[in-house]
Parts: sequence; structure tokens; C-alpha cells
Amino acid sequence: MDDATPATPQRAGGYAWYVLGVLFLVYVLNFIDRQILAILADDIKRDLGLTDGDIGFLYGTAFGVFYALFGIPLGRLADSWRRVRLMSLGLALWSAMTALSGFARTGLALAGARIGVGVGEATASPAAYSLISDWFPRRLRATALAIYSAGIYVGGGLSLFIGGAIVERWDAAYPAHSGPMGLAGWQAAFLAVGVPGLLVAVLVATLREPMRGQSEGLLAPPDPAPFKGFVEELLTVIPPFTLLGAARRGIRALAANVAVLAMVGAAVMVLVVGLGEPLLQWAAVGVGVYAVFSWGAALRQRDPPSFALILGSRAFLAVVLAYGLNAFLAYAVAAFAPSFARREFGISADEVGLMVGLPAAVAGLLGVTLGGRIADRLRERHPAGRVAVVIFGSVAPVPAVALAFTADTPALFYAMIPLAQLLASSALGASAAATQDLVLPRMRGTATAAFFIGTTLIGLALGPYLAGRISYLSGSLATGILALLVTVPVALAAAIAAWRLLPEAEASRQQRARAAGEPL
Repeated sequence: MDDATPATPQRAGGYAWYVLGVLFLVYVLNFIDRQILAILADDIKRDLGLTDGDIGFLYGTAFGVFYALFGIPLGRLADSWRRVRLMSLGLALWSAMTALSGFARTGLALAGARIGVGVGEATASPAAYSLISDWFPRRLRATALAIYSAGIYVGGGLSLFIGGAIVERWDAAYPAHSGPMGLAGWQAAFLAVGVPGLLVAVLVATLREPMRGQSEGLLAPPDPAPFKGFVEELLTVIPPFTLLGAARRGIRALAANVAVLAMVGAAVMVLVVGLGEPLLQWAAVGVGVYAVFSWGAALRQRDPPSFALILGSRAFLAVVLAYGLNAFLAYAVAAFAPSFARREFGISADEVGLMVGLPAAVAGLLGVTLGGRIADRLRERHPAGRVAVVIFGSVAPVPAVALAFTADTPALFYAMIPLAQLLASSALGASAAATQDLVLPRMRGTATAAFFIGTTLIGLALGPYLAGRISYLSGSLATGILALLVTVPVALAAAIAAWRLLPEAEASRQQRARAAGEPL
């Protein structure tokens, strides 16, 4: 498809809003496919002989580590190749892997499919953010991005509603795996949400590719070698290519890389052999830690100013840690709230989907929207104003989470879960915006990648797993969730540190960038 004619800089035409509608649908499917495992967890455990720790691994680690790491090279590809084509291929991949989850007969097979979902979904937001920024002028960009981001909560809520309804009706109609191809209800649910994505991928492929920079009148020529940057990023972040990338930077870089790989490997073996922890969980986390080191070392050498303002900034890292621990608790709650309701109160999957999924979707949408608005207002009054919302998000959900997972009636549980979602989601926009304030405009993509790597590896790769693991060892899902509250003081301390560090860090960003070699 030929490049579209540049749009006028001050308004968005009808086609731009049509594109936004399609992208919103893609993001809804993104989170349906990502989150549906939560409502299916108990059925998967029963049929595949898994534990809550295994469910935490499948929900969080298997997906999150590969989503975070592949987001870097795929984000680079979105900056150089056709974004419509990249998103269409990514949607087809994650939809196919979701559908294949329905044929899994072992936990290992399901883990492989979840990794594929994570890699495919890593294409979505980099491509969508870039497309929206070109179809919409600056004055409408925040609105357009907010509409797109609403897919997080709509998709997450619908996943519980759709998954619960399919499981109950399928298993009632076909008990004891008597349905077509011997599929159980949870397997049919994966197929039901995966296959439509393949059709939407065809729709996405029909979208026109806008010219880069058209909304601001700063047209960028096509990249003559779009996959060069993609391969370069692969060499910095995806093992074992990281060893080749380090070797290209010299013998000292390779030696340091191998040394860190050996240390991470040793730590994983201590956990697995010494403490009896699952190999797949900690091998995946080890890959994530090692990959972040490799990427950071490469960034430090090829772009010292970006390194100085991102990974070398205590303020930036404090924000990432504070929100990462917020996500640590929030992802664990999202992963196991449906299972808790089904086990503790004997509630059917479709009732949980209706009473938990839909209210939580609305609450999350309100929380992220109101939190972002309040954060912007507070930023006008104080340089670290947005961090006040991060501090709020670190502590405000705690009472609601505690009441939800000690509830003795379904009514109290149903009331507290959406409230926890409302309060926790308030910190997302504030955290992301705070990190953007700390870097120069040309560094924003890298800063976004660093923010999501940190928060995904802390929140998604560890929170659900540790909740499930503690549940397995203690015999209580409530204990698994409530034990994670011990991290709240650390999150609060990190947020307070960010409050104190951010004003000076923002004020000195140009000076520090110049000292690192930025031509300002």
C-alpha cells in the first residue's frame, strides 16, 4: 500500500479516527489474549496437573520476560519499517499462539505458547504509538493515546467475562472432554479468543501507512535498511546473540558480558539446586536480568547521554522501582482474584467474569484517566508533582487488597477488587510521564523501553509467580497474595526517593547530557 498523503497539522480526518478504532480493537484483543488465563487457571491446573506457582509462571514470567525483551528490537523495527505490516504480523502471531494454547496437553507446551503470545504482543504498542502520533496532530495526541490505552482495561475485563462464559457453557454441554476434538472448556476458550485475531490481522493489513512526521510537517524519508537497526538491537538484548554483540564492542566488553552471564547462571543454580525452586521460572528471570545488563552495557557505549539520563539516573530508577512494585502486587491480584473467588465462595466462572471482570475494567479505566489528570495538575504546582500520584498508588490499594483476600462474603470481595484496581491504576500514567520528564526528546523511545522492561520484569515476571508459589507452599491463595504486601514499604521508599531526586534531576538533565557528550 502506498504511503498516505500527509494530513493537515491541526486536525484529524475521519480516516485517522477509523485507524484509531482499529488500533483500539487490536489492543482489546491484546489484553483479552494476555489476561484470559486468569479465569481459566483452576481448570488448567486440574487438567494439566499444575500448581499455583506454575500458573503464576504461565501468567507472568513466560509471557512477561519475552514481551519485555523483544519489545526493544521490535520497537526499533517500528521506527524504521512499515508499522501496519509489523502490527499485522504480530497480531497474527499472538492470535495463532493463543489458539494453539487450546491444544496444549502439558504445562511446557502451554508455556511455549505463552512465550509466543508475549513476542507477538511486543509489536503492538510501539507500532500503534507511532501510527497514532502521525495520524493525529499534537493537540489531539494525548486524547488519541488515551482512547487506545483504554483497550488495556476493556480487554482485561472482557477476558474474564468471555472466558468464564465459554468455560461454563462448554463444560455443561460437553462434560469430561466429550466435545469436538476432546477439548475441555478452557481449551475452547483459548480457541474462541485466538481465532478472531487472525481475521482482525487481515483488517489491520488494509490500513494505510502514514508518512513519518506528517502530523508535524517534519517528513522523514524511508529507511533504506529498516532491518539493520532491528538486528543491532537483537545483538544487544536477546541471548545468545548478546555474546556476538559484546564481542563486536571489544574483548573487555565480551569478558564483562561472560562474567555477568556466569554470575547470573550461578545464582539460578543456587535457587534451583540449593532451594528447590523451579528451573523454568528462574532461568527465565535470569535471562531477563542478563539481557538487561547486556542492553545497558551496549547503550552506555553507543549512546552515553541516553545512558546517563536513563539507567545512570537515580531518579529514573527510583520511579521504575516504585511503579514496578505497584505492578508486582497488581498483576498478582489480577492473576489470582478469579481463582480466589471460585475456591473460597464456590462461584462459577461466568459469575466471576461478570462480577469481577466488567467492574474491574471500568475501575481501571477511571483510575488511569483520573490519575493522569491529577498528576498533570500537580506537576504544574511542583516539579515532582506527578510522583505524588505514584506515592498514592504505592499505598492506597493496600486496604482494599487486604479486605478482598480476607473477605468472608462474595459481596465484600466484589466491592474491593474494583476499588483496588481503581487505586492501583492511578499510578501508571503518572509514572510513565515522570520518566519522560527526565530525558531529552530524542531519548523518549529508549526511556519508554527501559520503563517497560523494568516494570515488566519486576511486576509481571515476579508478582504472579511468587503469589502462586507461596500459595502452593502454604496451601492458601490468600496467604500468597497478602504475603506480597511486605514489598509495600520498599515501593513507598522508592517513590519518596523519586520525589526528592526528581526536581534536581530534571533541572540538570541538559547539563548532564552535555557532560556525557550530547551536542547541545
